[in-house]
Amino acid sequence: MLGSLVKQMVSGMERIPDEISTAFREQKKAIGVCGPQLIELVKMLQTITSSQPTFMCIDALDECVGVQRAKVLDSLEQILEKSPGTRIFVTGRPHIQAEMEKRLAGRVVSVSVCPTKSDITEYLRVGLGEDETPDAMNVSLEADILEKITEDISEMCVGAIMHGIPP
Repeated sequence: MLGSLVKQMVSGMERIPDEISTAFREQKKAIGVCGPQLIELVKMLQTITSSQPTFMCIDALDECVGVQRAKVLDSLEQILEKSPGTRIFVTGRPHIQAEMEKRLAGRVVSVSVCPTKSDITEYLRVGLGEDETPDAMNVSLEADILEKITEDISEMCVGAIMHGIPP
């Protein structure tokens, strides 16, 4: 995930910082190594974010395995320490909120972002209306789909904004 962030940020830069170019050249020389390790990626992101205002977006952090999620959050904390102007927007389900607040002490502002049942129903109706096999659906099945999905999805969404404010 962090490697992807580095790639995206570097691709938008007019000039790649020397530290990043050097790190990639040295990594190419290493035998049996796939790419930069976590510590190098964090340093690269610190280099990039400390030299310019940066906004990052990480979607569905809750889908990351717990151990890896902890590493990502710790890495984001390290980036924010060196780059107070960096802003990170993270989405995830409510169960990771406490972990985010713990690992990013004082840097998390959580905002609940849950669609209404009518929003979900309308979205599903549009999708069901575009079905290429309309005869496969009857009124009863459509009602069951709409009821079940709107019931399950309404509790799934939460957004968290972490900013580079001092703890």
